[in-house]
Amino acid sequence: MNISQTLSQRVAQVPASMTLVIAAKGKAMQAEGIDVCSFSAGEPDFPTPQHIVEAAKRALDEGKTRYGPAAGELQLREAIAQKLQTDNQLDVSPQQIQVTNGGKQAIYNAITALINPGDEVIIPAPYWVSYPEMVKLAEGVPVILPTSAESNYKITPEQLKGAITERTKLFVLNSPSNPTGMVYSPAEIRALAQVVLDHNLWVLSDEIYEKLLYDDAEHLSIGSVSPELGDRTITCSGFAKAYSMTGWRLGYLAAPLPLIKATSTLQSHSTSNVCTFAQFGAISALRDPKSRDCIEQMRQAFDKRRQYMYDRLSQLPGTSVVKPKGAFYMYVNISKLGLPSYEFCERLLEEHHVAAIPGIAFGTDDCFRLSYATDLASVEKGLDRLETFVQGING
Repeated sequence: MNISQTLSQRVAQVPASMTLVIAAKGKAMQAEGIDVCSFSAGEPDFPTPQHIVEAAKRALDEGKTRYGPAAGELQLREAIAQKLQTDNQLDVSPQQIQVTNGGKQAIYNAITALINPGDEVIIPAPYWVSYPEMVKLAEGVPVILPTSAESNYKITPEQLKGAITERTKLFVLNSPSNPTGMVYSPAEIRALAQVVLDHNLWVLSDEIYEKLLYDDAEHLSIGSVSPELGDRTITCSGFAKAYSMTGWRLGYLAAPLPLIKATSTLQSHSTSNVCTFAQFGAISALRDPKSRDCIEQMRQAFDKRRQYMYDRLSQLPGTSVVKPKGAFYMYVNISKLGLPSYEFCERLLEEHHVAAIPGIAFGTDDCFRLSYATDLASVEKGLDRLETFVQGING
């Protein structure tokens, strides 16, 4: 029996996440003793703050190891709702919160619960690698809107309006952005919000990098623009990036109650509740004032690396880069070098032991992504190697 021929078409049309593939290859090389400078994974190199770890330990000592509600522990949903009300001006109740196994599951749950076969979902490119694949798994149709460095990799209201058809149901917004680090200004958010309202769309707002802002960037949650838009907005986030809790697998979505009931039902038949004692660590992340200092220390370290990486890349012949204002990524254009992004990144890894993600994974084959969520010494060494590689291509 040819097992591959018996797999569902749903799964067969979806490739593996290229970011995880490249990261795994780099880790395998490191396991062989090769000195690899990894700019591939979107994972802070800082430890989880100690007060968060201690809260999870206390939960273990207190026996919080049983099954819990599929929607999440009530105390955590209350803390998330309070955070969204205070920080994001979102009028949500704890009952409108779903706790998920990472931010990725929050987005997957929302798309699966909302999208019917044939529904169109507008996704600006460059996009996070999993958005289109999640839409395909829900049997929806991804509609990709290209952007460019000239527009700072952001779509305009006119672009959004022009892509809407009678089958359009959802618009996916990611600010700050993975992979570009671009941040929509409050004025730009309000302009996009008007288009969403005028055409009666849903919007999924992925805000997991909201705490990592630089220069004059401001974050505005699109769901806070008006009560009418709040009724059509799904806000997704998590604890991985700002609190350096990647392995904890804790995310959440906030949405109108009927959709939350649907995602909770979906999760009850898939993963059920998130790890119980980990949720008490998340409560501490949101409620303990020490978290603010931890986030700020990490943000300042990222900013220092960002400045250094941007200065170096700006002087690299044959490439160009737009200075990011959020997250911890640099999106580098290599169109003048004449190599497709996967070949570029494969050779960079194999010949110079630098792991980066090809832009084809994000919908643009003339770029690649570097993460500066790694220590400055590794950034310096890795950029030295990248410079040597690019000089060799330039001849």
